[in-house]
Amino acid sequence: FPFEFVIRQGLGTVVEQAMFLDNLSTAVRVGPNQLPKIYNSLQEALKILNLDIPVDVYVKQNPVPNAYTMAMQGKKPFIVVHSSLIELMTDEELQAVIAHELGHLKCEHGVWVTAANILTVLASQFPGVGRGVAEAMQSSIMRWLQAAELSCDRASLLVAQDARVVVSVIMKLTGGAASYSSEMNPDAFLRQAREYEEQSTNSWVGRQMRSQMASALTHPLPVVRARELDLYARSPAYRELVQGGTPLPSASPDATPKPSAPVSLQ
Repeated sequence: FPFEFVIRQGLGTVVEQAMFLDNLSTAVRVGPNQLPKIYNSLQEALKILNLDIPVDVYVKQNPVPNAYTMAMQGKKPFIVVHSSLIELMTDEELQAVIAHELGHLKCEHGVWVTAANILTVLASQFPGVGRGVAEAMQSSIMRWLQAAELSCDRASLLVAQDARVVVSVIMKLTGGAASYSSEMNPDAFLRQAREYEEQSTNSWVGRQMRSQMASALTHPLPVVRARELDLYARSPAYRELVQGGTPLPSASPDATPKPSAPVSLQ
């Protein structure tokens, strides 16, 4: 599509180059000889998700646990991981975080949300119904962003192949700290998520709160993410994907261990 081409070659190229230079100058780039355990986890995740592009991972010093990507398969796709997130997560959880960001890259969510935002701005310029159309589009964008996050949680699960690992990531990003992370229980957090689902569904106040939050947040509520992931992990669709995958060659000694032999989804 011409509009997609403009985003990729225009905005995408300029922003990507600026972010590449920023990462190169203010972060540590992961490689075979630089944080090799993280590098090997990345390579395994790329194989499992059948993502055949070179992706650089950069580690930045930051006290807020987070990871992000431009979510566009340009010339230099990247993932940035904050140092505090590495301290908070186990090796398996860190790989699940990387897999979540790879999910954004595989789906190229950055292209489509940029296109939608531009169209929303254009619509708002039309007199009369333009403002109403723009508001409706913005609401749809928020719902789409939340759905995109749930899709990337599924990418995390496909790589981790253990729902407790991904639920633990969500839990730690919600209320975790390195000093007590070993005492946190993903099973208890999942029970909390189920309780929220029940309580918020069965009351008028709960339904109103869920509706308002859903229209204002780019990410689903943490308990909603945990619950949705648990449902997907129990689904026939997930089991068919994993059972129909191709076993990977023997992992390197530094690769993240799996409860069973990891498979590629080719």
